[in-house]
Amino acid sequence: MRAGRRIKQKIRQTLLFLPTLRLVWQSSPRWTVARLGLIVLQGLLPLGSIYLVKLLVDAVTEGLAVGGQTSSLGQLIPLLVGIAVVSLLTLFSSSFSELVSTAQTQKVSDYMRGILHAKAIALDLAYYENPRYHDTLQRAQQEATFRPPQLLSRLAQVGQNTISLVAMIGLLLTLHGWITLVLLVAAIPSVLVRLSYSQAFYQWQRTWTSVDRRSMYLSFLLTGEQFAKEIRLFGLGELFSQRFDRLRSQFYDAKLKLMTSRSLSFAAASLLSGVMLGGIYLFILSQTLQGALSLGDLVLYHQALQRGQGALRALMTGLSGLYEDNLFLKNLYELLDLKPRLATPAQAQLMPNPMQKGIVFDHVDFQYEGTARQALKDISLCVRPGETIALVGENGSGKTTLIKLLCRLYDPTEGRILVDGIDLRQLDVVDLRQQISVIFQDYAKYYFSAQDNIWLGNVELPQGSEAVISAAKRSGAHEVITRLPQSYDTMLGKLFDGGEELSIGQWQR
Repeated sequence: MRAGRRIKQKIRQTLLFLPTLRLVWQSSPRWTVARLGLIVLQGLLPLGSIYLVKLLVDAVTEGLAVGGQTSSLGQLIPLLVGIAVVSLLTLFSSSFSELVSTAQTQKVSDYMRGILHAKAIALDLAYYENPRYHDTLQRAQQEATFRPPQLLSRLAQVGQNTISLVAMIGLLLTLHGWITLVLLVAAIPSVLVRLSYSQAFYQWQRTWTSVDRRSMYLSFLLTGEQFAKEIRLFGLGELFSQRFDRLRSQFYDAKLKLMTSRSLSFAAASLLSGVMLGGIYLFILSQTLQGALSLGDLVLYHQALQRGQGALRALMTGLSGLYEDNLFLKNLYELLDLKPRLATPAQAQLMPNPMQKGIVFDHVDFQYEGTARQALKDISLCVRPGETIALVGENGSGKTTLIKLLCRLYDPTEGRILVDGIDLRQLDVVDLRQQISVIFQDYAKYYFSAQDNIWLGNVELPQGSEAVISAAKRSGAHEVITRLPQSYDTMLGKLFDGGEELSIGQWQR
């Protein structure tokens, strides 16, 4: 049973590019069709080009041999026109391919960002308090925006070069079968090196993600508005800069060591391949000097070998790149495979409105994941409808945790929380949170308009609703807002042009 599951898991990991291609198709079907058409066209054009050149050279050579002069211009014009048409098609397809590639890459990148945003919203708050999740998130963010478009580009490269290679091999087989064999063998060393270092680079990235993330955190401290006052007041800039430099130096040294080893291995593999291909060129030249091949044949086979070598190298690079992409796609699907733990039951109930009995905490315990410390221990209390209460306690006594449990950002480790006798776990999570208004100590600032900042408390209302002004008046924010340059339309904060900064108390209101 376990062996079977491991085999299925291996197969699934090996074929990760298949669901990724489905995502690519969903993001931009028309651009994908255009890309496929260009692949076929660009794969066949090189064959037409070199074959027309071969016919042109043979026609010129035959004319010189027979009459001491070249063939009449009328006989050469169709070949010249054909070569010109193929050249124009090559230029056109290349330019259009760049357009298609750029447009599709943008569509896919934006689509993948949307998927990551949806997953981040769906996951529970507990994930954000787990450092392993943040490592997973960073790796997924690094891969999501460029890896799927790159995967498609690799497949396009593989498809196009496969068509070209098959065409060139067909030509070379008319000369001698062993040439094709040597051409294929010459590509093997580079492929083996690339596959080996793709795996090594994947392991290196997973090992160094936490160091990379710590350095990016220091960069965030140094450049973020939230920490600007303290960094200047306490002279922390130099200290944080030194720590950033130290971490990036470690990161750089480890990556440089790996890339240096990779480059040296590639150089050795390329040297071996070059020797093999040199033997093929020498054979073609000797056959021409012995009269077994015409000058047109020399040009044809030279071009076929050159283009075949390039197509094979690109094909092998594409295939090994697909292997690399498949490895790194694990980082993306590692995040996408995470499941929310606070699921809404199939037969969820709505929050009682109005409340009749009140809220009851019944012997509630809570412990944050990854720590042995109990945040709450055997808490029992009752809050009746219309009652106003204050929770008073020392720092760390669990006041905020209690509110997080009431909002069902977490579930109790032990015990239960009841609203009119209904366990919170039986209520619809979205409906429950819509009935609760909370401003935490570490409240969020949204750099939108003043109206949007209030409206975000209930986005079910239409924008511009009178309820926004009514809420502002009840909280005491209305007078503050009306003194702003554009009143409720004023952008808050200094992150964007035209923004107005508020005091901490004004933000809270």
